[in-house]
Amino acid sequence: MTLSTPLLAAAPLLAGLMGPALIGAAAPGPWQAAPAPAGPPVHHYQTRRPAAGPLAGRTSSGPASPPPGPASGHVVEHVAARTTAEQRRVLDYWTPERMANALPIGLLDLVTGGDLLGGLTGRPRPAAAFPRLGAVPVVPALAASAPRGPQAARAPRSGTVGARWGAGGAVARTTGRVFMTVNGADFVCSASTVRSASRDVVVTAGHCVKDGTGQWAQNWTFVPGYGTRGSHPYGRYAARRMFVTGPWARRADDDYDIGMVALATWGGRHVTDVVGGQDIAFNAPRGGQAYGFGYPADPPYRGDRLVYCAGRLRDDPYKQSRDQGLGCAMTAGSSGGPWLTGFDPASGRGRITSLSSFKYTDDPRTMYGPYFGAIARALFDTARRG
Repeated sequence: MTLSTPLLAAAPLLAGLMGPALIGAAAPGPWQAAPAPAGPPVHHYQTRRPAAGPLAGRTSSGPASPPPGPASGHVVEHVAARTTAEQRRVLDYWTPERMANALPIGLLDLVTGGDLLGGLTGRPRPAAAFPRLGAVPVVPALAASAPRGPQAARAPRSGTVGARWGAGGAVARTTGRVFMTVNGADFVCSASTVRSASRDVVVTAGHCVKDGTGQWAQNWTFVPGYGTRGSHPYGRYAARRMFVTGPWARRADDDYDIGMVALATWGGRHVTDVVGGQDIAFNAPRGGQAYGFGYPADPPYRGDRLVYCAGRLRDDPYKQSRDQGLGCAMTAGSSGGPWLTGFDPASGRGRITSLSSFKYTDDPRTMYGPYFGAIARALFDTARRG
């Protein structure tokens, strides 16, 4: 299945340059078992080709059930910055100016297709003037449908569609921004560290790693606990190896919009030795309460604050995916941010069971994320050895 088109940046952004299994090994050690009418057009956080039509015969009553077998075919990998010199080149590429000017990945087709790349010079462009992308119209009022401004930091709530996270804890360190170059333009996403024996793995959306059937991202860098003006209190980590699910790489299947990256060290230290990592769970029960985190960059957000949504997960009402929905008005830039179940607001820890992937055009206040089943586990098993 290929749902499609980005949750677009609004005019202000462009004007300004636009049984369940739990994996939880913090270091080499034992694994820990634990408790994880026809639809309208779709807006993606990433740019993709439009769906061919309704998914006949598909339901959202349960996870996809790929046939058992080795990871071969389920995982596609790519070597990124292998040597120290290559990793240094990547980190040197991301000057504070480039980081500030990077755009949400949802603008990929517009920017690299030649529509905006030469015109992002601070000249305002009305949202209503945005062209159609594929077969899906842009929602001109998207920014207005989000909260009027990031809410002031306050005690975490179990129900919110987008508030600044001010409670600290592990999640404020393990969640970060991703910076990458695709087709010659610079973009941003969100991601989270994951506890693994290698101590180097982060999880994000597949479209934040590879452009579906197209190119792999370059200059891929993770900045945990990202701060204002490009600050990086816990270091910057270049990608060594990148991994996406086979269904994503072969057909941009949104049920498997999952990517994982094995990072290089920073100052000789592995990323989870510095910031820790969240547990990750597979084949977890559907539904229940979840907290989603990310760095939205479209108005009313600016990409320099960690934002969260919290609420009950529910199946896709249009039955166009096996993804689950979470009430969330976070905007583009939050793609790939982690969804945590069993989340403890006091400690900032939980189990990653999904991530921010796409929205439907008629419901900008609901985010959808892929279910982490057998293929997601194969992806993690490969990445932790990367």
